[in-house]
Formats: sequence, structure tokens, C-alpha cells
Amino acid sequence: MEDVLRPIYQERASQSRTLGILMVERGSDYSPETDLFDVILFVIVREGEEAVFIKHYVFGEKSASLYVVDEHRVKEWVLLGSNRKVMNWLLNGKILFERNEYIGQLRQRLLQFPEEERKVKMGIEFAKLVRRYIEGRSFFEKDQWLDAYNHVLHALHHLARLSIIEHGFYPEVTVWNQVKQIEPQIYKLYAELVGSEEPLDKRLQLLFLASDFFIHSKLKQGASHLIHVLDKRETSWSMADLLNEKELSVYGVDLEILLEFLVEKHLITVEKIATKGQGVFHRHYVVEKNKKSVDV
Repeated sequence: MEDVLRPIYQERASQSRTLGILMVERGSDYSPETDLFDVILFVIVREGEEAVFIKHYVFGEKSASLYVVDEHRVKEWVLLGSNRKVMNWLLNGKILFERNEYIGQLRQRLLQFPEEERKVKMGIEFAKLVRRYIEGRSFFEKDQWLDAYNHVLHALHHLARLSIIEHGFYPEVTVWNQVKQIEPQIYKLYAELVGSEEPLDKRLQLLFLASDFFIHSKLKQGASHLIHVLDKRETSWSMADLLNEKELSVYGVDLEILLEFLVEKHLITVEKIATKGQGVFHRHYVVEKNKKSVDV
């Protein structure tokens, strides 16, 4: 298969902006890793004309998908975990070409998983965990048990990913196999939710109690990145300041709910700033003075 595709990837390799080319072959009839294509060619480029360019090929009875991706988009996928199959491609794909050992160095960095990147990813997963947990509780209190179940299931998934990252690993597609080895208590919660014969409302009630404990136990690690950013300046932050802060853009729509959750947990303090309206104040945020040692 590599020989058939050689003219295609060699043309890309000859371009100066190409940093590396990987090949991933289909593992089974229903392999999600290659989106059912027989082979993936994954080309990483410096400053691509498009962030992601995809072209499909057919040869005989086989199919191939060519990805040409800007390295900034690749880094974004890795950081946000928003395209998990790419992690498998980067770590396990066959190297067809690399410029100045680019792929090898990238893999080394992924395996080492630097502490600063871990903090950011833990913050992202913790924010998503908080949102799913709160929304699930809301549905549960309204007796909307199936909707509550859906959110709790997602919350457990984010909790599992958070635990894996905390232990220094990137979450894989098969996240439950990972967490079963790393933190079996979380795996047990998942197994009880999906496999128990207890009535659904009883299962959910127990899961919310357990989730309370785990969220509290992960609070410092999950809040570490946001606290670190807020603590970079002495003055308080408005919501507009926070939304315009580049380092916090990774939280997306989950920033506000995480911020309010940390206010409730007394890690962040609300500072009232006077407005022209009597009795109405701007709401600004600052790190709680006695909480500045939160794993930053």
C-alpha cells in the first residue's frame, strides 16, 4: 500500500513547509481510527494555506484519506483533546517522512507530557466535569432521570480523563481501560452506573454522592491553571478581561461555570466595583488571598 501511495506523499515531502508525514492503516472492518478508510496519510505542515485540508483517493478496492494539517491545529487538537484519533496517529503511525526529526521530537514531547500542558488539560477536563455534574444534578432534581444519566455518564468520562492526565498520561480513545489500571475507584463508579440492577434513580443518587467526593478531591488540581493565570496580576479581573485572556480561551463556554464554582468553593473572591447605579456593582474576580498556594 505504501508503494502505491508513494507518488502522493513524496510530492508533499518535497515541499519545504512539510514537517512530517505519517501513515496509518486500517486495523479492522469497523476501525474508527481511520474513519473506515483503508489508509490515512497524515501530513503536518508549517503555516498551511488552510488549517485542515482533506482529499480522498481510491485505488483498486482500497480507499485512502489524505490530511494536510497546519501544526498549530495539531497542537490545538492535542491540547484540547478535541480530535482523539489524531493522538493515535501521532504516537503509532508509521513515519514516512520527517524534517529534522520533527515527528520523533513531537512523540518524545507527548510521552513526557510537560507539567504546564498537564495543568491546562486538567483545567479543561475539570471545567467540563463541573458543567456536566451541575447539569446532571439539575435534571435529577426535576426527576428527568434519563437526561441526568446522560450527563452523569459524561461527567464520569471527564473525571476519568482528568485522573489519567493527573498521573502523567494522555487519555486514549479506550479511556476506561486506562483508568481501570490507574484509578480503579472511578472505573468502579462507571461499572455501577451502567451495569447495576438497582433502579436508575438509586444509581444516580449514589453516583452524585460519589461525584461530590471526587470533585472535591480533584479541586486543587483542576483549579490550578485558572488560579495561576488570575494570580499573574495584583488587580482583579472583569469577565471581559477573562474572556480576552489568551491563556483562558481553551475553556470556551465552560469558563463562566468553572469561575462561579470556584467562587462557591472560596478559591476565588468576588470584588464589587461601583457603577453609576445606586446599589449596583460590577463583579470582578481575584484569587482568595489565603488560597494562592493552590498548586501553582
